[in-house]
Amino acid sequence: MQLIYGLVTGVIFGFLLQKGQVLRYDRQLGALRLIDFTIVKFMLSAILVAMLGVYVLRDIGVVTLSIKSTGIGANVIGGIIFGIGWAILGYCPGTAAGALGEGRWDAVFGLLGMIVGAALYAEIYPLMKVSILKWGSLGKITLPGILGLNAWVVIIPVGVIYMVLFYVFEKKNL
Repeated sequence: MQLIYGLVTGVIFGFLLQKGQVLRYDRQLGALRLIDFTIVKFMLSAILVAMLGVYVLRDIGVVTLSIKSTGIGANVIGGIIFGIGWAILGYCPGTAAGALGEGRWDAVFGLLGMIVGAALYAEIYPLMKVSILKWGSLGKITLPGILGLNAWVVIIPVGVIYMVLFYVFEKKNL
């Protein structure tokens, strides 16, 4: 059943990526050049909906959160690799899959690169587990946990900030 949920969620996400025009190369390039905030607005919307949905589901007892450990080394190195791949290909992982779904064959190279990268990661994981993945290990943290506040005391202001940013981007036609 989880696979079906994943498939349905993936199809909906792909549909929204396409309708939000974030699969377009000019939008990707505009985001990288900080002149088109379509992707930023899409992600702010996605984060806000996910944040609200996850915590509502948690509060009514439908889901439990499984917080992963935070590692600065892994995040920095992973972010650099992600950024280089996005800059070279013009797609991030989700938009590459969506672009392929639209028939853009250039995305195949990125998807193949992701598969090769995942295989390489699996091969060197034992070495990374005792080195890079331990650099700057902060444990299982959340922003509400760090601040010592109820999650909703953090979620509501973050949501307001996101909405203000969204409004500003729209007003400035970004």
